[in-house]
Amino acid sequence: MALSRFAQGPATAAQPESQALLGELQVCDPPGDPLEALLERNRGFSRAWQAMSRESDPVKRLKLKTEFFYGGCQINPQALNEGQRPWAALLSCADARVAPEFVFASGSGELFQVRCAGNTAFDDAVASMEYAVSVLKVPLIVVLGHSNCGAVKAAMGSDPLTPLLEGLVKPIRASLVSGDSLSQAVQGNARYAAGLLPARSAVLKQAQASGALTIRSAYFDLATGLVTVN
Repeated sequence: MALSRFAQGPATAAQPESQALLGELQVCDPPGDPLEALLERNRGFSRAWQAMSRESDPVKRLKLKTEFFYGGCQINPQALNEGQRPWAALLSCADARVAPEFVFASGSGELFQVRCAGNTAFDDAVASMEYAVSVLKVPLIVVLGHSNCGAVKAAMGSDPLTPLLEGLVKPIRASLVSGDSLSQAVQGNARYAAGLLPARSAVLKQAQASGALTIRSAYFDLATGLVTVN
């Protein structure tokens, strides 16, 4: 496959120490279904997020957040210098309130991420997911929308936008259903983008058809910190 030219590392055999490090790239991989693992990790995050909401002191809020991550896992940075083997991929919004590593309690090297305002299936996003699936063998792609998304809100509105922003919201507008609330529109946009990934990529379509890849859409509620599949 043409994408194999993007494979990491030299063509020569790796040194024994490099091989040992590469073996550490999957030490944080969860057992079983990767989608359920994401949701289970998020449930823990949601509990911590809501506890932070009840704390008035910002320093204590950070402590609560840090304590939650004490139970997590981190791949050896020296192993990450040799390569990557993420176990899930996220196409999510660029919104500063949405940080997938926190939302899914994951360390560096676990999640392959593409982020843009409105989590749309733009050309570079689709190409990046092709790389994730073909080269990195990622078995799961989640398109993650979130509550109060500004990009979806802009797509629903009539205010004039710059030419580049018009281009950004164009695929979001294609997903809109008349009468939908903002929350419904966000979820519909995530489903629409998830459907576009295999529709626009033979690589992703083939991987999905073979069972090697699952593509789902999900919704992150900023008030509760909870992610639901939609």
